[in-house]
Amino acid sequence: EVQLVESAGGLVQTGGSLRLSCATPGFAFDDWTIGWFRQAPGKEREGVSCISSGVGVTYYADSVTGRFTISSDNAKNTVYLQMNSPQPGDTAVYYCAATSHAHCSGTYFYPWRYAYWGQGTQVTVSS
Repeated sequence: EVQLVESAGGLVQTGGSLRLSCATPGFAFDDWTIGWFRQAPGKEREGVSCISSGVGVTYYADSVTGRFTISSDNAKNTVYLQMNSPQPGDTAVYYCAATSHAHCSGTYFYPWRYAYWGQGTQVTVSS
């Protein structure tokens, strides 16, 4: 069974930092793509960043490029999203998701391509 377990989010001030983690107990994600998505109230779910660790590929949405960093620790079956200099516009519920049918790239980075999802975690950025 594919499970994704996200760490707790929380409240962070503008310009601070926060790291989210996504653990995948029970499966090694070398052949998978793990993505981070977010959904703010009244908005559609959007892709933030993804990683295909088996081929060393990452992708970032324009809105977070230069501020967020995605990484993986394959030994721990965990993917991280380091959020630096967050802004109030980054406030959302963040989800990690997994797919085995698409490499990480802007071309394939849509929620419908990801079959497995974590429970979501709230991130609130205060100004």
